[in-house]
Amino acid sequence: MAVVYEVYLTPKARKDLIDLDSAGYGQKATALLNILAENPFQNPPTYEKLSGKKKGTYSRRINAEHRLVYEVRPSEDENFQGMVVVIRMRTHYKGIIPVIIFGSLIF
Repeated sequence: MAVVYEVYLTPKARKDLIDLDSAGYGQKATALLNILAENPFQNPPTYEKLSGKKKGTYSRRINAEHRLVYEVRPSEDENFQGMVVVIRMRTHYKGIIPVIIFGSLIF
């Protein structure tokens, strides 16, 4: 797999990943993160463009209850095509708004 996009997790997304791992969904979430690093617009698995207050963000299904919500931004690093900011991973859009603050580099 060629990493083309930088993937950052917000602090809430990092906590969500730990919670998902405890619930047995960590492997599925990590697989989605790997897909985002390669191409955040890859289809399949399908993604959904969100609207309204969530405009500019995208969602991918982890399971029936949980969604991985992210936004794609241009990268300042010439070695990457862009940056994927993962906002949440454990809720069904609850409290999702685009963020300014970045988490730590995951890859």
